[in-house]
Amino acid sequence: MPRMNEHSSKPVSRSIRAVTFDVGGTLLEPWPSVGHVYARVAEQFGLRGVSAEGLTRRFGRAWRARGGFDYSRAAWFTLIRESFAGLSKQPPEEDCCTAIFEAFAQPDAWRVYDDVKPTLIRLRDSGVRLGLVSNWDERLRPLLCALKLDPWFEVIVISHEVGRTKPDPVIFWQAAHALSLPAETILHVGDSAREDLGGAVQVGMKGLLLHRGLDGDDAAEPGSIVTLEEVTRVLSRRTADAG
Repeated sequence: MPRMNEHSSKPVSRSIRAVTFDVGGTLLEPWPSVGHVYARVAEQFGLRGVSAEGLTRRFGRAWRARGGFDYSRAAWFTLIRESFAGLSKQPPEEDCCTAIFEAFAQPDAWRVYDDVKPTLIRLRDSGVRLGLVSNWDERLRPLLCALKLDPWFEVIVISHEVGRTKPDPVIFWQAAHALSLPAETILHVGDSAREDLGGAVQVGMKGLLLHRGLDGDDAAEPGSIVTLEEVTRVLSRRTADAG
């Protein structure tokens, strides 16, 4: 497990004692893309020549329109088939969907964003406790282990285990309870205004919205950042304002 430096500085904020993070889109992204993984696996089952770019686009549309998504295997299979609709002559069979589902349990289907570990190091060295709050399924814990991310986090709360999905306040209360901290002393960082920001503030946590891929001007509104490296600066600003 990563260890705090013996000469760690004081916490970057007197009011924030822990930071929890979303996972997908915040710490990890599919690699090289959702469509590339779908296409690679589908080819092994006879679905050849399906556009990876097209699959990524169709997946994005299906994901945005998913509604109440319970992160079950059946829900993922439906999303996979919707992604192939119109791009292949036939939908992927059950065994192909299973193989695609299992492919995303492997670390080579994911990339840890470059700003993740530097940010975690700075927060830990500043005395801030770390946790995860994620809408995910049974694949997440083994994946975090394979990516060597799990030792960084004192608390890992997953919707599959809690039986609730963000923005349900229960999943955020679970994180605060596991940390044994008042909700108002926890900052949650994620890339969904509804699921992350909306869910966190319901229980009294502070929220910080991550807009990856935007420049500073686009994400200049309060409560937004464009890289995780800004988290410690935001906390430092809050400390200065409180002083």
